[in-house]
Formats: sequence, structure tokens, C-alpha cells
Amino acid sequence: IEEEFGDVLFSFINYARFLGIDPEASLEKTNQKFIRRFQYIEKKLAENKQNMNEAELHLMEKYWQQAKSIEKT
Repeated sequence: IEEEFGDVLFSFINYARFLGIDPEASLEKTNQKFIRRFQYIEKKLAENKQNMNEAELHLMEKYWQQAKSIEKT
């Protein structure tokens, strides 16, 4: 499965190049977006004196969606 997954990634990289997209830059932008959103969740939990390990999934999802909506504005 790992080898097949590598084939899929390779295909996506080639498709990105076909579209004129720098796959490395695209991945870096996605990583930075994830980091910003995750940091937002950590901040909101800290403000409410909650621990990441004990936070309920629905609350973390709520904060994730808030972080996404902030980025769109």
C-alpha cells in the first residue's frame, strides 16, 4: 500500500507541474494554513483553560471552523 500511495503522490506532482503549479510551494502553503488553524485551536483552548488532550472533538472542530472563517475574511 505504501508503494501504491507513493505512485499516487508522484502522479499528483506530475499533474501539478502540468497545470503550472509548483507542488512544493503548494504543499508549503497548505502546511502553513494548517499550522495557523491549529495554533488558533490551541489559543482558544488556552483562553478557556482547557487542555488539548481533554478537549472534546466537537469543540475542536468548532474552533477549526472559526479559524477557517477568519481566513476567508
